[in-house]
Amino acid sequence: MDFAAIKRAYKSYVRALPMLKRMGISSIILRKSIGALEVACGIVMTLVPGRPKDVANFLLLLLVLAVLFFHQLVGDPLKRYAHALVFGILLTCRLLIARQPEEQPLEKRTLAVNGEEQPLLAEGESEKGKIKVS
Repeated sequence: MDFAAIKRAYKSYVRALPMLKRMGISSIILRKSIGALEVACGIVMTLVPGRPKDVANFLLLLLVLAVLFFHQLVGDPLKRYAHALVFGILLTCRLLIARQPEEQPLEKRTLAVNGEEQPLLAEGESEKGKIKVS
């Protein structure tokens, strides 16, 4: 996309959201701030484990939703924002998978029998060789 096309796209966004112009946000500032946020979140998602990765994922997802909102607001055709739509779906799936609770190890699993918690036997462990006490 050349610079003239970017300016035309920004003009359509300004017509849809005049507060961008009132706040003094030019097309260059808008592009650089969005790009910097994308790069920062990408670096965090690549290099930092744990909670910061999920926060960066969430921020990128919010940014993608804002981009999709802008494209819908100005009436762009699907081919102009299909990549953002696919990226948003990928970020959503990654976030859902990361937020799933992990399974407990076999040693900590229990089974409720008659209101009492009883530990489950691990695989390969059997009742043979154990004395039954009545």
